Amino acid sequence: MRFVLKPKFDAKVSFKLVLKNIFVILLKISSNNMNKILKLSFLIPFLLMFACNKQSNTNHKKKKILSKIRYAKGFDIIDKKGSKKLIIKTDYKNSNNFSDYTITKKNNQQVAESHYNIRVPIKEIILTSTTHVPMVELLNEEESIIGFPNSKYISSKKTRSLIDNGQIKEIGKESSLNTEIILELQPELVVGFAVASEDKNLTTLKKAGIPVIYNADWLENTPLGRAEWIQFFGILFDKEKQADSIFKTIEKNYNEAKEIAKKSKISPKIISGAIMSKGIWNLPAGDSFVAQFMKDANLNYLWKNTKGKGSLSLSFESVFDKGKNADFWIAPAYFTTKKDLLKSNNLYAEFKAFKDDEIYTPTTKKGTTGGVIYYELAPTRPDLVLKDFIKITNPKLLPNYTLTFFEKMK
Repeated sequence: MRFVLKPKFDAKVSFKLVLKNIFVILLKISSNNMNKILKLSFLIPFLLMFACNKQSNTNHKKKKILSKIRYAKGFDIIDKKGSKKLIIKTDYKNSNNFSDYTITKKNNQQVAESHYNIRVPIKEIILTSTTHVPMVELLNEEESIIGFPNSKYISSKKTRSLIDNGQIKEIGKESSLNTEIILELQPELVVGFAVASEDKNLTTLKKAGIPVIYNADWLENTPLGRAEWIQFFGILFDKEKQADSIFKTIEKNYNEAKEIAKKSKISPKIISGAIMSKGIWNLPAGDSFVAQFMKDANLNYLWKNTKGKGSLSLSFESVFDKGKNADFWIAPAYFTTKKDLLKSNNLYAEFKAFKDDEIYTPTTKKGTTGGVIYYELAPTRPDLVLKDFIKITNPKLLPNYTLTFFEKMK
């Protein structure tokens, strides 16, 4: 087989060659052929434009925008010519919005005020999802939170004490924010959350001049992709280095646990979810971040080959046929006891995992006001979730580890 090494295109050399060839041709034409010279002269601008265009395109290809984000798909942080950009690629599910925010220091008076110019560090912020709280706490910025909707779902002791002391105001519910209270608080920034469409209350706040940025961490398909959103808060609090250091520790712990899981010679069969309404059994789809946890824990999730990044909606019969002999049943929806399961459907007792007492749930570990710790902290600490999965299914691999989120269902 012959390999031909193609010469690398050099725009400057090509430009010189074009000029050289033009003049060589002109010299070869006699003085009696002035018409030919005149005709050729019309081609010169186009030849020059071609050469210059090649040079421009080549230089353009050499320019690469270096992103700091490696796992998350929903946002980017870019340093460009001394300025910082926070790019939100999607606001909510199936959103085509693409928002580009310029991040500047508060002492920089040269940049004009606008919704798309965020001055940092933020000192008064409103959050709208419990998944935001642990990331802010890891950056030691919980005292910057001045408002939160339906705060009873916050489990963290540090932030709960601020709520109890009145430092964090109640601002309505997730789907119905009280814009009047928010306008009175005058936050420097509202970190919003929406499921399938733009939140009208957040639009109202924007029109009133309050900066709003959507946080769509929940749309990430990988555990580390969700955890990397701590970098989003890092740039807002002007703590990028600290956020990067925290994430790298989580990433390292996660990958180490993943390698430990590979040592297992067995791959237990797993089912998940349960029937919550209308006879439909909801469980993680094969491309979801929950299915990724099971894959990284070296488990045989029985629906691992299905398509989709969210959940599957299946009949009881189809789940029973496929999963009745599964070794473990992890996260059976919102049920907290085996008795509750049987009240819902006594056929649950026919599953091997039920008979062997191998059902594990995260819903029993709650904060003082009833918030489930798993739903709040797990997105930030996927390394601990992965260790839980390993401890449940292959306890000898992590002899000194105690479950963080899950408990055996009683």
